Amino acid sequence: MKKFFTPSSIIVLSIVAIAAAARFFPHPVNFTPIAAMAIFAGAYSSKKYFAMMLPVAAMLITDSFLGFYPEMWGVYVALVLSVLLGFTLRRKKTVLGVVGISLVSSITFFAVSNFAVWAGGLCGYPHTMEGLATCYTMAIPFFRNEVLGTLVYSGVFFGLYEAISRTVRTVKVK
Repeated sequence: MKKFFTPSSIIVLSIVAIAAAARFFPHPVNFTPIAAMAIFAGAYSSKKYFAMMLPVAAMLITDSFLGFYPEMWGVYVALVLSVLLGFTLRRKKTVLGVVGISLVSSITFFAVSNFAVWAGGLCGYPHTMEGLATCYTMAIPFFRNEVLGTLVYSGVFFGLYEAISRTVRTVKVK
């Protein structure tokens, strides 16, 4: 029987927990570890269902403390899409691959989450193509921090995992 809590799964679970906890700390707007957490879970979780469940559960738990909001469906859809993007890194993890997936994830998050804002009508944009374009235009200042946050946290999570997993492999159990 295969063990569920392997050293690798414990490292993944720990990094996702750290990413979720980081939502409670002060940070610049949109400079968050959320997309990086999802990419990381997709790339390193041994089971695809676990990769999908882990970031969504982390978000639901933290949102239950931080508060639910009408356009959160867009954030969750973008989160799941980021996990799927992380799946593309499962076989070969390179710096260029992580950077590329992080950029695609940021663009996806921007597109989906701002569509949810527009569709929900919370910001008063008319439900027209012009209203959607205005919504996206007004969100551009927040996009920079989304990209930077995803890039920085992806680098931290992927680098931390590799450093820890190499250290764990070199420790002999007696």
